[in-house]
Amino acid sequence: MHILRGFDDWPRGPLHLAIGVFDGVHRGHQELIGRLRKGADAQGASAIAITFDPLPVEALAPGAPPSELSEPEERADLLGAAGADAVVVLTFDRRFAQTPARDFVARLLAAGDVRRIVVGRDFRFGHDREGDVTLLSVLGGARGVIVDVVPPVERDGAIVSSTRIRNLLVAGDVPAAADLLGRAYSVSGPIVHGDKRGRALGYPTINVATPPRRLLPRDGIYATWVTIAGERRAAATSLGVRPTFGHGERVLESYILDFSGDVYGHDALTTFVERIRDELRFETARELVERIAEDVEATRRALGR
Repeated sequence: MHILRGFDDWPRGPLHLAIGVFDGVHRGHQELIGRLRKGADAQGASAIAITFDPLPVEALAPGAPPSELSEPEERADLLGAAGADAVVVLTFDRRFAQTPARDFVARLLAAGDVRRIVVGRDFRFGHDREGDVTLLSVLGGARGVIVDVVPPVERDGAIVSSTRIRNLLVAGDVPAAADLLGRAYSVSGPIVHGDKRGRALGYPTINVATPPRRLLPRDGIYATWVTIAGERRAAATSLGVRPTFGHGERVLESYILDFSGDVYGHDALTTFVERIRDELRFETARELVERIAEDVEATRRALGR
């Protein structure tokens, strides 16, 4: 996916824009980008999705807990898969947050031959969120730009939103989060060396260093798919502080079923399918090993292996 930074070097020719945070690129975002794509195709225009990095909440509340559902590059790929030709990433810092709403629109319209802007019903922009879809329509209309407001997508009687997905992940309900996303929730990171305790127990694991701003599901044991170098394999994954060995740093580690090999130096994509149980403290290593064996069988059942 072609990623542009800031307001420079946008494609020439007519442009249709979609603007939003688009964190996670869930079903609602996909609907909006689909609407963008359809309109752009009808007028021979390029479909451009505009997103922000870091997330506005991270810039305005730097002490807030990690909340990202997708890194910018991953988000761009997902937006491309949904129909965008290119993705513009705007740096959202405190200075950017001070931009008056009218100035923000003026910069957008000066960046290229903008013909149409697609946004969600609750889209807000500018200093103190002073701009809304009504102001955008007025400012755009004065320049001959069409503003297309897309209604939200509902699932099970409630609006699909990134906040709703975050709440499900924090609760450990990864199947429900997957339903709103339109795909299972995944997180990627490099494979790093751990303390080798799993190997000593007969269940060697890989440890994955996750991005610091990335939201992880509730601690526990999960049935997952782990993809390394293009190969997807079933895995029983532990996320938590490993209380049996004394509470330490939060760790994401996976026992890959029916696999042996050196995978250090690779990245691993962990895809969460089903939560098996809470993270527990065991009195002895033997009790832990017996429970791991049960977790492996539960993983096989969950993944249909």
